[in-house]
Amino acid sequence: MSEPLKIVIPMAGWGTRMRPHTWSKPKPLVVVAGRTALEYLVEMFESVPASLKPEFVFIVAPYLGELQIPPFIAEHYPKIKAHYVVQAEMKGQSHAIYLARSYLAGPMLMCFSDTYIETDYSFLDREKCDGVAWVKEIPDPRRFGVAEVNADGWVTHLTEKPQFLDNNLALVGCYFFKNSEDLLSAIEEQMEADIRLKGEYFLVDAINIMLKRHSLMRVQKIETWLDTGTIPATLETNRYLLEQLKAQPSPERLQSYQRAGVTIKAPVFIHETADIEDSTIGPHASVGQNCRISGSCIEDSVIDAESEIMNAALKSCMVGRRVHVHGKGGKEVLALNIGDDSSVTAG
Repeated sequence: MSEPLKIVIPMAGWGTRMRPHTWSKPKPLVVVAGRTALEYLVEMFESVPASLKPEFVFIVAPYLGELQIPPFIAEHYPKIKAHYVVQAEMKGQSHAIYLARSYLAGPMLMCFSDTYIETDYSFLDREKCDGVAWVKEIPDPRRFGVAEVNADGWVTHLTEKPQFLDNNLALVGCYFFKNSEDLLSAIEEQMEADIRLKGEYFLVDAINIMLKRHSLMRVQKIETWLDTGTIPATLETNRYLLEQLKAQPSPERLQSYQRAGVTIKAPVFIHETADIEDSTIGPHASVGQNCRISGSCIEDSVIDAESEIMNAALKSCMVGRRVHVHGKGGKEVLALNIGDDSSVTAG
């Protein structure tokens, strides 16, 4: 009997670029466009063929990750089969995957937790190559890794942070391996040779070992690649998702808002339990459940659950849960990045 496809999601980093939100929750549970990033990520794999019997392997960080991710998955996705591995020491991507080796046999699909792409995985049950690397053509790939491809279309090498612009096939952080055992063997060689950068074992180095062993890898090009790894990137992803979802309240809710003196500039997500009056919401605003907003303007921002915004103009903001923001009612626009259980009051 063939092994089920393992969908491996490393998410054990400390999320330092998403502080202060990641002081109280792991990065995948930060909200974007009305839902957590983790929900969008899990549902990104809905096109994986059911014949592959996919199972998830979540590699989580100690404490916040191991405490919050498993119950979240159990509550929101009770039908998926999920395994959990704790990466207690941050030794890099290859190290994280190697910790999950007891679950890995046969085909494997891996995607980093702050990656959001639009792609169709339905071909995986027919894939003949040893590996697939998802890439996006971008003008300047120097901040990313790139895939070098020969005239026959095979990947010959992966390069981290290239110095030149002649190769624009940026690696987006999603890979398929027909046999995960081949990857694990390459990681073992990588660790034995101590091939790492800034103290961490990077996945591209293990893949390069596979390529030297004559594994056949091809690229799969995509058009949409977003991420939730930084505050600016998360706000950009929020804008994109709201646009794609054409998000706006129902006609009945719009009428109710009009009676309460609320102007809605779509696209917006507003949870049905939010209490809003005398305010302008949008465009590109996401307002969570049980929020209370009065006398305010909210644009291009994410406001998480149970927060209160009074007499304030917010733009390009990330506001956590149970936050209180009290402005002075003027036209001064605030750009805030504040985590859970915080308070901001204008002087």
